Parts: sequence; C-alpha cells; structure tokens
Amino acid sequence: MASLDTLTLPLDPTSAAELAASGLEYERVDADGEGFRPFQRAVARGFLGGESTEDEAENARTTLRTRRLTAVYDRQGVEPAVPVGTIDSWASELTTSPGRVAPLWSISAVTVAATHRRRGIARAMIGGELRTAAAAGFAIAGLTVTEATIYGRWGFSPAAWASDVQIDTGRARWTGPAAPGRLDFVPREAVAERVASVHERVRIQRPGSVPGWDGRWRGVAGLAPGDKSGEKVRAVAYRSADGDETGILVYTIDERDDFSAHELEVRALFAVDAEASAALWRFAIEHDLVARVKAWLQPAVPPVQWMVADRRAVTATLTDHHWLRILDVPGALSSRRYAGALEVVLRVADPLGFAEGSWRLRVGADGEAVVTRADDREATDVELTVGALSSLLLGGVRSTELAHAGLVHGGAEVLASLDRVFTPEVTPLLDIWY
Repeated sequence: MASLDTLTLPLDPTSAAELAASGLEYERVDADGEGFRPFQRAVARGFLGGESTEDEAENARTTLRTRRLTAVYDRQGVEPAVPVGTIDSWASELTTSPGRVAPLWSISAVTVAATHRRRGIARAMIGGELRTAAAAGFAIAGLTVTEATIYGRWGFSPAAWASDVQIDTGRARWTGPAAPGRLDFVPREAVAERVASVHERVRIQRPGSVPGWDGRWRGVAGLAPGDKSGEKVRAVAYRSADGDETGILVYTIDERDDFSAHELEVRALFAVDAEASAALWRFAIEHDLVARVKAWLQPAVPPVQWMVADRRAVTATLTDHHWLRILDVPGALSSRRYAGALEVVLRVADPLGFAEGSWRLRVGADGEAVVTRADDREATDVELTVGALSSLLLGGVRSTELAHAGLVHGGAEVLASLDRVFTPEVTPLLDIWY
C-alpha cells in the first residue's frame, strides 16, 4: 500500500463542510502550480523559518511533488493566496518487527497561522487526514511532533523514543571493541546515495523506523540549497573485513577559539551491526581536536555509553519522537510478531470512532496474531484508550506503566502477560524526522 498514489484521493467532505461554515476554503495544492510558493511560505512561517529562495523552493518541490499538500485559505485576508493552515501527507511504511513492515499514513507540515487559532482549522485538517487514511485502508497513521500537547486529542501517542546525546571526549576514553574492518572518507557527492543504502538496511530491522527519501539524504549530505554548513560536511564509511559497507557517519565540526575544544556534530550515524556502530563512534570520540560530540535521534539508551570508561561522559536526553495513531485494530495488531502466546479481549475507547470497540487478540505460539471483533457482552480483560494502544503497538511502552496513568485498566496478571508478549525483539527507534 506504500505505493498508493495519495494524490488521487479526494478531499475529505466533512472537513470541507466544517471549514466552509467558518468562511474558510479547503483545497489541494499542486507542487508545480502557483499555490506552491505561498504554501511553502505558510509552512516556513508556522515553523518560525525564513523566506525560501528560488533554489530552496525548487529543492523542496522535488520531494513534495509526490506528497498530498492540503491548505486552508481565508480569502478575506490581506494575503488571500497564503494559506492559514497547511498539512502534507503520503503513503509510507512502518517497521513493526525486524523484517516486517506495515503501511503508514505519514503526516507532516502541520501549521495554523497565529492569526487564525481556535477556528477549528487543525481539527478539520487532521481529522480529514485520518478519515482519508482509514477510507484508503491504512491501519496506522504517524507523525513526528514539535509540541507534545497537540496531537493526543486525535488519538496519537508516543510509540518510540529517542535520545539526544552529548559526549565529553576528554572523560570518555574508548573501552569498546576494536572493529576489524576499515574506515574511509566518502566523496561529498556520493554521501546521499551511500547514506540511503545503509539506512535502508538499518530501518527494515528496527521497529518504529520509516524509509528516508532523496531530499532527506541530500540535506544530510549538505547538498540542499541554503545549508550554511554544507561545505563543512564530511563522511566516513565502515567496511567489514569481507568488504561489506555496513555503516556511515556524516558530520560537521564546529570550530572554537580553543583549537583543542571543537565540537563534532553528527548529522547521521547509521550502522547495520554492532561492529560498524563501534567503529564509527570510536572515530567520532577519538577525532583530533574535538572536545565534544553531539548526536540526535539515537537509541533511548545509547549503546555508546557501554563503550567508554566513564559512562557519565555520555549525556542522553530522552524525548518522545515517533507518535502513532491506530485506525484499524486488527490491521495494526496483526502487523507485528509477538514474544509468546496470549488470548485477551481489549476494550478500546476512541472518541473519533476508528478503533472503538471490543477486540479479541489471539497470539499463537509462533508469535503471529489474529484479531477479531468481540461481542460487547463478553467479559473484557483490558480497557484502554486508542492512544494507549497506539503507544503499546511496537512494544516500547509497558501497559503496567500506562495503568498508573489511568490510561489502561486490567488485572495485574493480565497486564503482566500483555507486557511479556508485547516485548519487542529490538527496542523501537525512529532515527529521522519526517
């Protein structure tokens, strides 16, 4: 389903009617049409960015041609061509278990003009996306968020966490393994392709991951117009002893007045296995004249903490990163493998109705699940919100923890069994923004 052309799907009529009642227009935007630059302008304003140049606009257009761009207009305003609300979406994939993916309705560029808050614009846009995704057969929607207080009202909830990492190289001292392969610098013009190749191998094995795209990798490589640090981008690739390229590190060095105290900023560090990961982290930590290494979107508990003499030299700041929303309970819960057998009846509360109801989850000894609608008169083992179920989906959250927050209700033994069976093979992580 990730190959579905979402551009062919019609606008949601419910959202169109809601917005029209407020004197607003709900329209699709053609990336090659006159509305694209005003759309871009509205997105930049929403995320506090500057006006884009023509080159930057053309670079963005390349990616956004394949996406469903939707805007809300107030034609009575001073700038009637500039949207007061924006959103874009596309069909992608979510890794749910190593080697297994599910279709994902990806959402991005959600903005509402500060002049038009509390007029139902966000409600209409996001509701429209969810209704369109559900009608198209998507079981899961997802997004990354700049603010954690917005999306819960639509049933989104964190399902994968990531850490921002800083390493004091003077304290760290490498004690990890010595990798038997080799490191080589990568020509700048080849970085995007090489990053894409390694990431594709990584993301298919990591629950919570999604595919990257050419525009994302060109940005990582410093090839996007307007990137003031682009000329500083360097990259090294790791090849195993048998010649397989299994890792890549893309970075810049931010110079300081003290020539021995520069900062190495990681733009991407993707490794197929532990060997490549160790080699790349060692390169970064032991780089000449670098006092601090900074990296974003690393595992919640970064493995590099176990590879240095002083693990407190590694500071990891945890953040919720990948928010998911289940639209179809059978489709979502059957999309992954589980750690053991289980049979349980779940009662899901969903104010928007998509996942509402009682569901029987049967997991066999092979870890495969079958989900069917249960009779509402049957005894319920677990009651939970759709947001809680969305957080539990990948196994990165425990039902017993959510029970403390009142988001899950069930007996202690049932919840313990749920946690055991939902334990993931690999800790979920999303290592890019989208």
